[in-house]
Amino acid sequence: MKILVTGGAGFIGSAVIRHIIQNTSDSVINVDKLTYAGNLESLVEVEGNERYNFEQVDICNRAELDRVLSKYKPDVIMHLAAESHVDRSIDGPGEFIQTNIVGTYTLLEASRKYWLTLNEQEKSAFRFHHISTDEVYGDLDGPEDLFTEDTSYAPSSPYSASKASSDHLVRAWQRTYGLPTVITNCSNNYGPYHFPEKLIPLMILNALDGKALPIYGDGQQIRDWLYVEDHARALYLVATKGKVGETYNIGGHNEKANIDVVKAICEILNELVPQQADYKEQIIFVKDRPGHDMRYAIDADKIEKELNWVPVETFETGLRKTVEWYLANSEWCKRVQDGSYQRERLGG
Repeated sequence: MKILVTGGAGFIGSAVIRHIIQNTSDSVINVDKLTYAGNLESLVEVEGNERYNFEQVDICNRAELDRVLSKYKPDVIMHLAAESHVDRSIDGPGEFIQTNIVGTYTLLEASRKYWLTLNEQEKSAFRFHHISTDEVYGDLDGPEDLFTEDTSYAPSSPYSASKASSDHLVRAWQRTYGLPTVITNCSNNYGPYHFPEKLIPLMILNALDGKALPIYGDGQQIRDWLYVEDHARALYLVATKGKVGETYNIGGHNEKANIDVVKAICEILNELVPQQADYKEQIIFVKDRPGHDMRYAIDADKIEKELNWVPVETFETGLRKTVEWYLANSEWCKRVQDGSYQRERLGG
């Protein structure tokens, strides 16, 4: 198959592309605008492969989307391109509205136009897979509650509201126009090549640099953690075997409070890169961010029963792999932190 991946230079998108190129015979077209979070250095393992193609395209640019779809004629579109950092959405929501809502609308319309050019067999085989987040559901009340595919939407931040909007657009295009769509909503991802503004890589790198480890509020916010390579396997399964019109929740079965995540990172670093003081002494607590959800947790029974997917990594094994990766890839981290990965691709 030919699979077009939007946002393929991002954290999850690059993991999906590496998985497809390294574990299947399918080809990939990576469509990415290369914003600050898009890093082609996350794809060095596959960039020379003849089944991999890259197009620097903004998903809000309809003419360019039409060109790419006409040129490559994909069998599947996996839509991951999105602004995704909650703090950034609070500081400047406009980019999130533009990329996550207008961009998804533009991609849906370009995909629908392309889909209508296919013959009946190709039409029925085509899939538009929209990748979303569990944050569209808001937060959970009881300690035993879980997000299911039928949980009502109650987004709290501009980021999650923009993703909720894009989910609704995808469902509407399936119901109204018959475009064959599937949606996935995932829990917090972590793993190699994660942009250092997110919790786990930020804590690893701050700890190593002797900086403070800032935790919002009291650190009791609970998240379900999913190793990115487990997520990539799940996404490929849904894109190729998921049922049209369905939603699949993808979770790691790893609920952890933020403070416990940071302490676990410190314990691994204490073992692997010991210093005179315990890394946990660098933890500080800072004012909580506005609208901060307290608990997310995914019920992933549906994808397990229908597509036979379960995560391979526990939080303990995945976190150790993640810390070890950052320790072994300090040059990648340095180039992301100082911005040189962007300057070089922009020619200066």
